[in-house]
Amino acid sequence: MIRKLTKEDHAKVMELVEPKAAENLFIIGDIEAFGYDSDIQEVWGEWKQENLIAVLLRYRENFIIYSEGEYDVKGFAEMINDYKQRCNVSGLQHLIKPLQTYIDKYVRIHKETYYAACEKLSYPVNLEQVEQVEYLQPVDYEENVKMLDSIPEFAASNVTVESREHAEKNKTGRTYFIRDEKGTMVASASTTAENSHSAMIVGVCTRPGYERQGYATKCMEKLCTALLAEGKSLCLFYDNPAAGNIYKRLGFKDIGMWTMIRYEAE
Repeated sequence: MIRKLTKEDHAKVMELVEPKAAENLFIIGDIEAFGYDSDIQEVWGEWKQENLIAVLLRYRENFIIYSEGEYDVKGFAEMINDYKQRCNVSGLQHLIKPLQTYIDKYVRIHKETYYAACEKLSYPVNLEQVEQVEYLQPVDYEENVKMLDSIPEFAASNVTVESREHAEKNKTGRTYFIRDEKGTMVASASTTAENSHSAMIVGVCTRPGYERQGYATKCMEKLCTALLAEGKSLCLFYDNPAAGNIYKRLGFKDIGMWTMIRYEAE
């Protein structure tokens, strides 16, 4: 049986999603931020007797699904089909794949990325070596955004001074950065979608001309150490195995493929 969930179901929802905090980063974060009664968010659950076995969350036009095993694919697909506007459907590949068959919408974008998580760094961080890594402050926001704009793969990102301010205000993201001996900001690493259980690593970058000098690694070491000390699971997306090897040296392990499909409005 599938039904809409309310705050009275919260304990059961957390019982399902908390053990896989990295996989459910977005579901946990959205529920913490907007709950079950928001105009921009809905949460449905599939029940098997007294057990909640699957969750489908819609935040604005974004649908995310999670289940530990088999679930009512047709039932959840009907709910997505009932949403007549353009929408995004995402989740672990093995959960999205059976759903695709029953979604009667035109696919605009279909993207698959590697998904990795970390519960513990693979080596002890030398705190003296990362002393020069700093927490990004408001006075540094503009400089950080300009650095990102100078890097080809980040030039089209949506990072702005306002987005940095929003993340800091709502405690949904943070950034650590490093300067060289001349005072130039040369690398940074950030989080997004932070919640009480997990955080997504994003924006790991190095200014052109400063690559392969360990700057980004130091930022990652400082960032990951801080987050893990708070008891948070870490996760990230990466597009190719070469990039993945960098993260795996730190202690990240693949937990699956992540699928994101954008469907056009009917």
